[in-house]
Amino acid sequence: MSDMGKERGAPGKGDPVALPSLEEVQHWTGVIGQAQQMLMEHVAEVMARAPGDLPLPSPIFADPEKLADQQSELMKASLGLFGQLIEEGAGVEAARDRRFKATQWRETPIFGVIADAYLLLCDAWLKGIDALEGLPPRQREQLKFATRVIADAMSPSNFALTNPLVLERIFETRGENLLRGLDHMLADIGRGKLTHSDTEAFELGRNIAATPGKVIHETPLYQLIHYAPVTESVVEVPLLIFPPWINRFYILDLNPKNSFIRWAVAQGFSVFVVSWKSADESMANVTMDDYVVRGQVDAIDTVRALLGVEHVHAIGYCVAGTALSMALAYLAAKGEAAKVRSATFFTTQVDFSDAGDLNLFVDDEQLKLIDALTQGSGVLDGRFMAATFNLLRGRDLIWHYVVQNYLLGEDYPAFDLLHWNGDTTNLPGKWHRAYLEDFYRDNRLVQAGALSIDGVPVDLTLIETPAYVQAGREDHIAPSTSVWKMTGQLSGPVRFVLAGSGHIAGVVNPPEAGKYQYWTCEKPVETLEAFQAAAKETKGSWWPDWRDWVRALAPTEVPVAGARVPGEGALPAIEEAPGRYVRTP
Repeated sequence: MSDMGKERGAPGKGDPVALPSLEEVQHWTGVIGQAQQMLMEHVAEVMARAPGDLPLPSPIFADPEKLADQQSELMKASLGLFGQLIEEGAGVEAARDRRFKATQWRETPIFGVIADAYLLLCDAWLKGIDALEGLPPRQREQLKFATRVIADAMSPSNFALTNPLVLERIFETRGENLLRGLDHMLADIGRGKLTHSDTEAFELGRNIAATPGKVIHETPLYQLIHYAPVTESVVEVPLLIFPPWINRFYILDLNPKNSFIRWAVAQGFSVFVVSWKSADESMANVTMDDYVVRGQVDAIDTVRALLGVEHVHAIGYCVAGTALSMALAYLAAKGEAAKVRSATFFTTQVDFSDAGDLNLFVDDEQLKLIDALTQGSGVLDGRFMAATFNLLRGRDLIWHYVVQNYLLGEDYPAFDLLHWNGDTTNLPGKWHRAYLEDFYRDNRLVQAGALSIDGVPVDLTLIETPAYVQAGREDHIAPSTSVWKMTGQLSGPVRFVLAGSGHIAGVVNPPEAGKYQYWTCEKPVETLEAFQAAAKETKGSWWPDWRDWVRALAPTEVPVAGARVPGEGALPAIEEAPGRYVRTP
């Protein structure tokens, strides 16, 4: 602990805790109560000015006893802080929150009081929203989300004077940390985005996106990469991977130890990956029709023709999985379903009725914002989407780095996943607006014939292709409850796998890491709850389970020769992987 802590009587081991007086605790309890009252009055005032079609009762707090109970609970909990200080020391409750786990929060009791009081206030805010009567469910969730965003921003860990770690660092470095932090902040302002990792630590083709291969096909929308085999024979049916165009493809080809692409090559697959072009003004009018037909279907036909095979195994990740479901329905309607032997969906949604917090961003105001941001160029700057995704986990992806980079002045870590997260892509504005409207707002994909691809009505129930559906248990972008709904839309055999962790780590989990777990259920079940109740847990990565499943569908192998070697067939190499498109701003 710093000299500052010692001067204030920071206890050593066995020393008595220097407690704030009862008068101080009562003061801070009053501040908490006053803050809650101010928030509730503000909410009431805002809702009173809401449009007339909003079904609100009058008065807004139809059950004043409920609100009184909330206030009483808050006061009891706040006064309980004093007893906690006497019996256990400050910050006991806060120690369960990762933001306040450092021992400095408890070594000087006032910081423990501040942290505990903050958590009590956050809890009171959310309970206060539950006390509002007559609020439509969607608006209640929007208000809760906004409250959590504000609460995360107000955390005492985010401010130098209320974070003992920052104060300690200031004394240790004589303020140099603040100067380094200011330098980081000014650089981020110049970039227009928050930096998470060392921008100089990684180079495409050298230590990320480095699996050997060649670009063998190129269109205005995508490049097709064929990876070099490392086995003497390969599975006859090639593997074609469609990453999301919202991010760069190399999330599946980070460093060699966690590259799904490199692993799949080593398992004896002929691996092809689509690298989407980051949108520019020439792509302003690109729509889902283009991504499905002139993107995915074109790539399927290109690989089939190159290798002289009837079909491919296809993988779609996130939004590319949503597009893949449409491609399968499109092919089925045209009598061409056999072009795809199996379909694997990583964290993919087709029914958006339970799509999580992202649904809260889709309303008329947000759509108007998209129009304003894309006016002129027709392109949505990728930094907008990055900020949106960061906001979904603001505590981890925004405020943690504000503290580390700006307040503590820490050097940026050399972390490939965070580097990828900051490597944003631009989106066609027309496509993005339609995606939010048709999928998130109106949920039209699960309405047979409500959407069309190149004039062909989309009906997901026509899909009989064997499917492997993977979901992440802690996924905040595509919640497992939403991904599960796909199992009720497809008519063919479906293997559902629930993986530990979230949208990225739940997918990028190599077997060698020995991390997390996954769940499978061999008997038919109707709900995710029933699946979880009956599922078998397996430690580690689900990748081998997928490999065994897809190999069983088409086990035949062929020697590596001719077109199985990148650039040796009818499509000569254009350039070395990872290609130009992944480097396009």
